[in-house]
Amino acid sequence: MRTLIAETAGKAGETVVLKGWVHTRRDHGKLIFIDLRDRSGIVQLVFFPNKEGDNSAYELAGSLRSEWVIEVEGKISKRPDSMVNADILTGGVEIQAEKLVVLSESNTPPFPLDTDGREIGEETRMTYRYLDLRRERLTNNIRNRSKIIKFFRDFLMGLDFIEIETPSLSKSTPEGARDYLIPSRLYPGSFYALPQSPQQYKQLLMVAGMERYFQIARCFRDEDTRGDRQPEFTQLDIEMSFVEREDVMDLVEEMLIKLVSTQYPEKRIQQVPFPRMSYKEAMDKYGSDRPDIREDKNDPNLLAFCWVIDFPFFEKTEEGGWTFTHNPFSAPKPEFMGDLMEKRNIGEILTTQYDIVLNGFEVGGGSIRNHKSEALKKVLDIMGFTEERIMANFGHMVEALDFGAPPHGGIAPGVDRLVMILQNEPNIREVIAFPKTGDGRDLMMKAPSEVSPEQLKELHVKIVDK
Repeated sequence: MRTLIAETAGKAGETVVLKGWVHTRRDHGKLIFIDLRDRSGIVQLVFFPNKEGDNSAYELAGSLRSEWVIEVEGKISKRPDSMVNADILTGGVEIQAEKLVVLSESNTPPFPLDTDGREIGEETRMTYRYLDLRRERLTNNIRNRSKIIKFFRDFLMGLDFIEIETPSLSKSTPEGARDYLIPSRLYPGSFYALPQSPQQYKQLLMVAGMERYFQIARCFRDEDTRGDRQPEFTQLDIEMSFVEREDVMDLVEEMLIKLVSTQYPEKRIQQVPFPRMSYKEAMDKYGSDRPDIREDKNDPNLLAFCWVIDFPFFEKTEEGGWTFTHNPFSAPKPEFMGDLMEKRNIGEILTTQYDIVLNGFEVGGGSIRNHKSEALKKVLDIMGFTEERIMANFGHMVEALDFGAPPHGGIAPGVDRLVMILQNEPNIREVIAFPKTGDGRDLMMKAPSEVSPEQLKELHVKIVDK
């Protein structure tokens, strides 16, 4: 039976079978030392010649190279006090190897795996991402990301939220960014769209009476990439019925405070409750609606959360019309509902939108929604949508809101950005298992890529040369 490396620390004197990767090999005279790595840690193996017995394990150990996969059987012994490595859990023991099996050989890796990887070019790392992920820093990032997501699930389910999956094939609607379109084989000339967010589905779930929903949601936006943005990303999508703005903000604030205290106790939140400022105050004082309010920007364990509220609902387009600042489904602040419905003082209307900002990054945004169809239609009317276009793009939402929709609101913290900051990483590519490069390519899978003429014909798609 296999024993995990981390378990060897408490089993001195026992004989165990370990399986993992050769991290390093060192020859010291007649002794061969191997650092063996599995998902739980690293331990030192010692191979020594046996003058009177079987030397096959020792001889085979001499051929081992980095990243070979092996199985070893041996006895756990305590290391001398002067040889203890206090930096690792298994630093007080070593394995006196007796049997060795090579399970898989490895080509020489294109880069070292025992560094943090920051010295290696992104293109090389992304091409061999499955190797890059073996390094300790990235392994910790991915494992801690998993723990954060589990924390979110446990926290929300403890408050009677239910997790619901929403479709990845949906309808293309104007929500701010470009859609990724998927041609339909069965319906020539028609297209699905990958969701920019589950926004409409989660509101429809409120109409359905679910009341408290969440989802670890995959989102897709065809827009220019940067350090904290990817073509596909993950957010913690939350929606609640019968709530006001303060209810949503209080819940998220409690969740984030508890996340930090339980998962990152070494970090300090600068101010609790989180400070709040209006969009106007943020722009006037910091020149940004994502203000970095840290008292000491050199402190990697300082977390400065803040809320930005009271955003303008609409802004002018280059053509002189109006568009939304966040999304068309937000409700105005109650005192501005009359202005919305009468289409007056449009530039002065404030929305119920609230953004949560951390160390200069927007890590979540949400709002109270328009739960009456007349208000949603008025928002789209102000943006220049005709009645016909409203029904063509959003008729399903308009119709649903006329079937007893409860007041509701929500928020969607960005998982990638939040993990990035908590792990002290410079961009979200470091906390995503298989990210795209900064210019949106998957170098490992070589995507995007061309497809065969037969596939295009099936989809009734024709490539037109520029």
